[in-house]
Amino acid sequence: MPSLNAYQPRPEHKFSFGLWTVGNRGRDPFGDGVRPALAPVDAVALLAETGAWGVNLHDNDLVPIDAAPSERDRIVKEFQAACRRHGIVVPMATVSLFFHPVFRDGAFTANDPEVRAYALQKTMRAMDLGAELGAKIFVLWGGREGVETDACRRADEAVKRLREAVNYLCAYNQEQQYGYHFALEAKPNEPRGDIYMSTTGHYLGFIPTLDHPEMVGVNPEFAHETMAGLNFMHAVAQAWEAGKLFHIDLNDQMPGRYDQDLRFGSANLKAAFWLVKFLEDVGYDGPRHFDAHAYRTEDLEGVKDFARGCMRSYLILKEKAERWNADGEIQAILSELDVAPPGLPAAGRYASSGAAALLKHEFNKDQIMKKRLPYERLDQLTFDLLTGVR
Repeated sequence: MPSLNAYQPRPEHKFSFGLWTVGNRGRDPFGDGVRPALAPVDAVALLAETGAWGVNLHDNDLVPIDAAPSERDRIVKEFQAACRRHGIVVPMATVSLFFHPVFRDGAFTANDPEVRAYALQKTMRAMDLGAELGAKIFVLWGGREGVETDACRRADEAVKRLREAVNYLCAYNQEQQYGYHFALEAKPNEPRGDIYMSTTGHYLGFIPTLDHPEMVGVNPEFAHETMAGLNFMHAVAQAWEAGKLFHIDLNDQMPGRYDQDLRFGSANLKAAFWLVKFLEDVGYDGPRHFDAHAYRTEDLEGVKDFARGCMRSYLILKEKAERWNADGEIQAILSELDVAPPGLPAAGRYASSGAAALLKHEFNKDQIMKKRLPYERLDQLTFDLLTGVR
């Protein structure tokens, strides 16, 4: 059994939280906040106390939307000092284009050209802020980029407007030499009835149409893909295989519910396990960002429990993944699943000679069907390992 210290977060794990996560007051559509507001500098201290490595932020998590330039500079200076004092870095920044009522019809895709222009201005200023704090990843989540009725605009026009906006921001990134990688975040619905870019796959299809696709990747979120009834790890794997996994949002979610942002690993243990195993197996080296919040029942100490729990759960699952990879019976089953019989023509990269051999080959389907695929056993061994009886 590993020591308790094996589950303590360290800087090399790159665990980060947003100001909006530990600062969440427990407000929901039916009730006001249950916790006092947490100042950004106090959030930094809390994260340092719990062992986190980084803190992320929307522009207005730190600087009020109508702050005067002098107030903005004072707030940023105090926040930078707090980060230095507590050894916390800012790996990612983003922009709020969903909270203020001006974005009620979207931001980059809004029908009003003045709103679209304001959204670009606000995003560029958020990029300025993030760069000042040292961030190299900039997330774009289009929470209001959608509809309740398709009567308002043609959907292809919305895609064109979104493309123009991202191209504009990439050009600004180049001109300012910020070195950002943009990470686009999908969600199927909420707060809009339907959001245009509803899954990670939508964005992976969108990115190649941009002027600078090399600058743009994705930020998949566990809850968002699960809301759509999808397998989150599969979305992450496709993004990774395409070289587009620039950032990731870890939380948990019950399928078919509103966006819950539950503590990582708290609802879907096996799904969380397969995700952690994938990230560790492929050597993902980016931030492991927890976009979640404590239950509404919790006080400030409960928020600390929540933050510690997210990181501890990840590290427990990381250790379980190492044990799964080292398990002799599991690996023996896996090794038997991909054994080619003698004389089987190569069916990898196409070659004329290989294709001719493949066309001539006679397959014995009855013999193939005799091969065992012991996935029931594999799944039970995984369950036994996760529940601690193996």
